[in-house]
Amino acid sequence: MSLHQTSGHWKLGLALAIATALCWATLPLTLRVSLEQVDAWTITWIRFVTAALALFGWLLVRGRLGTYRQLQPKHWTMMLFAGVMLTLNFVGYLFGLQFTTPGNAQLLIQAAPILMALGGIYVFKESFSAGQWLGLAGVAVGLALFAFDQAGSRSVPASNYPLGAAIILVAGLVWAVYALVQKQLLLAISSQHVLCFLYAMAALLLWPLASPGRLLELDNTHFWALVYCCLNTVMAYGAFAEALAHWEASRVGVVLALTPLLCVFTVHIAHQINPSLIAPEHINLIGWIGALLVIVGSATGSLTQRRAALSQPEN
Repeated sequence: MSLHQTSGHWKLGLALAIATALCWATLPLTLRVSLEQVDAWTITWIRFVTAALALFGWLLVRGRLGTYRQLQPKHWTMMLFAGVMLTLNFVGYLFGLQFTTPGNAQLLIQAAPILMALGGIYVFKESFSAGQWLGLAGVAVGLALFAFDQAGSRSVPASNYPLGAAIILVAGLVWAVYALVQKQLLLAISSQHVLCFLYAMAALLLWPLASPGRLLELDNTHFWALVYCCLNTVMAYGAFAEALAHWEASRVGVVLALTPLLCVFTVHIAHQINPSLIAPEHINLIGWIGALLVIVGSATGSLTQRRAALSQPEN
């Protein structure tokens, strides 16, 4: 079986991976705010509807919808499977978020890019140098320390934490599976075509469970929070899909490990601007040590790839 090969433009891939991390870092805050007035099913449904319509319009204007005719039955099977995985990830993450804080949710979901990185090595035979293994180990240890610190933090409801953590970890696992399947689909079709189909499929799956009428009852704060959630879906997953086209899945996964730290800073800034909007994250010394390990590990994994790439011309 032939496997997907990246374009070789690692700088573009790195930039897109960073953009993805920034989008996902700000998303939990607005999702948590939206959950105050809208249920998880409806939020996820409207996000998928918005993203599907946006991508469909883009492909229609460019006259690229006919590309779907080129797909073989095996590709449609892979797309259906990826669509189910992506739907489970979105819904699972949102339900888990109800039982923990934005920072903790983003910390726990980092099991996903780590699993994606390992999956990229196993499935796509992507090579990892000693420095990159060291960086990945630093990320893993840092995340473990951060999770240990936050499990006993007063910012997390102790009675709900185990349930919320379990739901989010499962959501992370299915996301890693989705990401690896999507990467293989890039052999046959562009990331825009893949995502358009996945969004439309997910919207149809969730339609019977959604309550669209609730969207008409939102106040200004919750309306704009939900609008950002919808736009974020298009921006984040578009950047992520393109990052996979230009850079190895293992390297993208390491960069995405920065997301929970960016999320903590986002929550802190939001609390400073409007204390009633969301409670601050409480992080102790061991948590900050873990955060530092995540930053250093992520940088090590990314910069090691940079040094290796400097000796080769870009395609």
